[in-house]
Amino acid sequence: MRIEDIMRKNLVTASPATTIGEALLLLRLNRIRHLPVLENEQLVGIVSDRDLRDALPSRLITRDDDDTILHKPISEIMKTQVITVHPLEFIEDAAVQIYENKIGSLPVVEGTKLVGMITESDLFNSLIELFGVNKPSSHIEVEVDDRAGMLAEVSQVFREAQVNVCSVVVYPGKKNGTKSLVFRVQTMDPRSLIHLLHERGFTVIGPANGGVGS
Repeated sequence: MRIEDIMRKNLVTASPATTIGEALLLLRLNRIRHLPVLENEQLVGIVSDRDLRDALPSRLITRDDDDTILHKPISEIMKTQVITVHPLEFIEDAAVQIYENKIGSLPVVEGTKLVGMITESDLFNSLIELFGVNKPSSHIEVEVDDRAGMLAEVSQVFREAQVNVCSVVVYPGKKNGTKSLVFRVQTMDPRSLIHLLHERGFTVIGPANGGVGS
């Protein structure tokens, strides 16, 4: 899945001259947490709800000081070193950027034009959809030797049982020389599948409860 498939295209933006007070209002009214800053249609910065909160005065200062800060332009507090992604990159590329840089959103830029935004929530929702967790299905985890063809061998069991595989994830097993294959299968009662896998000599390590309705 590519970033362009899940990015937000109806963008709320600001200019460097937008005041802190105006930016706070934009975030509140649109229920968003990040505000890209454009100048001459070019992305020049980004400001988050946290940036704005940090700029707000202490409760101990006077109302006059409060008004002064709210009327300052966001150019004084916005981040100008903006990490961006391209719409044709894969969503896992965006997830890595957000994770490694500890940020909550990424502007999506094509050429020099801002074409979208992608947030942590967008990525989380898309991963749930990719894994099929939001559909009636069951989870089966199988431990196999780390060698070519094992995924096909396990999948053959599902094919014989005429059970559709919604998704599969592969990750290193707990034992050396093994991998774990995590299947999301289109059945609410996988006990017969688990029994068949055991009969074929596969090690099923989950689910512990038999997987009914998981």
